[in-house]
Amino acid sequence: MRGHWLAAVLGVAISSTTAWARPQQECLNASLVAHDGTPVGTEEVVDGVTFYISKPTGDTVKGAVLYLTDVFGIQLLQNRLLADSFARAGYLTVAPDMFNGTPARVDIDLPTLEASQFLEAHDVNGTDAIVDKAVAYLRATEAGAKKIAATGYCFGGRYAFRVAAAGRKGADVAFAAHPSMLEDDEISAVGGPASVAAAETDPMMPPERRSEIEALLLKTGQPYQLSLYSGTSHGFGVRVNVSDPVQKFGKESAFLQAVRWFNKIRNSSQLLNLNQHDYLRALQEHEN
Repeated sequence: MRGHWLAAVLGVAISSTTAWARPQQECLNASLVAHDGTPVGTEEVVDGVTFYISKPTGDTVKGAVLYLTDVFGIQLLQNRLLADSFARAGYLTVAPDMFNGTPARVDIDLPTLEASQFLEAHDVNGTDAIVDKAVAYLRATEAGAKKIAATGYCFGGRYAFRVAAAGRKGADVAFAAHPSMLEDDEISAVGGPASVAAAETDPMMPPERRSEIEALLLKTGQPYQLSLYSGTSHGFGVRVNVSDPVQKFGKESAFLQAVRWFNKIRNSSQLLNLNQHDYLRALQEHEN
């Protein structure tokens, strides 16, 4: 069962393909998203890796979010503020420094020598090892991260899928905004529900690649969602011109897409081990 919907708000069209079409019930709004200000999280060094950690302020912790940044790392203000936003939504949020204090100076959406050198210095094996340390930290917290939601942006979007691979014992659910360099086998290997937010203009994920990703997600048998935001470009999940209402709306909507996805899975976590058909039928029964 798949649902398709199209909405136009503030001049932004959002096209979404999702594995269920029932309306979302959570009371969430864009006020959760901090676009500027002072980050409220803290840094902690664990096993040689620096983590940016943001904690919910209330007594109830919904779960844990593993925040995997774009190439500008945890040093970028917008990444810290977005991690804080997930904490405001009720999730203990941990963002590892995937670049050991040396984030990129330029984005990787255009082929440049500097971008190529950066990617060579931060390969899959080294990055996976850092991500695994963040997972181990979350599993060991007092909050007890029984379920981990991975959210990744650009460079980190690929690793949100990788850490959610079947059998890896990493994340239980994945969200990726404008993922870069995401390979077919990494999509096919995902072991839990997966959600993607795509930009209208993205050299790392052009229209034909979006179609391929959707087809691969369908074949996994896992619940999935792919939403396309018009008026946006690569990086919109984190870095936008907030004076432009179209860009601002796109960023906020992608954030709410992730939180609603995580909340949906959290509220029906006992259903995670079912196949797609049984999952959807059980989810309907759960919500009725």
